[in-house]
Amino acid sequence: MELFHVLSFALVAALLVMSPGPNGVLIAKTVPTSGRAAGFANVGGFVAAFYLHGALSIFGISIILVQSAEAFFVVKMLGAAYLCWIGFKALRDAWRGVGKVGEIAPARRKRSLAGAFTEGFVTNALNPKVSMFYLAAFPQFIPLGEGAVQAAFLLVCVHALLNAVWFAAMILLLARLMRAARSGSFQRWLKGVTGVIFMVFGAKLAALNP
Repeated sequence: MELFHVLSFALVAALLVMSPGPNGVLIAKTVPTSGRAAGFANVGGFVAAFYLHGALSIFGISIILVQSAEAFFVVKMLGAAYLCWIGFKALRDAWRGVGKVGEIAPARRKRSLAGAFTEGFVTNALNPKVSMFYLAAFPQFIPLGEGAVQAAFLLVCVHALLNAVWFAAMILLLARLMRAARSGSFQRWLKGVTGVIFMVFGAKLAALNP
């Protein structure tokens, strides 16, 4: 596989990674309340889901999701429901915090590493947009014939690496701002905003057409 194709794919994938989306919102919600380790666990879930989608795309199962309206609808609605559920929980926590005085301890509702990993994994695994990205990108950058599978997995690795680097930088930045972000008013504001954004992403995903 030519280096030019790898670099071209990396540019396209980097733009996708850096664009606002549920992953960034989940990191912004996790780190101030549960710490850096939970944020990195989120990223581990992202990467695992990318390899799942990559494998499905390579072996043709994702084509079924795009070509079958029923299969696409089921996966789409599961993903939308999950995003809306995360948003609902954040809005519920923000509402319950109204009227409380004093500091809110970030560890009060601290996620376990397994829970944070699962959130990151499910957020991406149930998003058919990831499969659609691979289905759209792979034919543009993968050489036909022998070596196509290895080249496809190489591109998945590039996408996963870009994701890990970008969100690791975001986690470290948010961790430095944690002290300033531990007030009760900031926590309620953060949960309220992230709750609304997640529900918006859920609604957009539900309205997505194959």
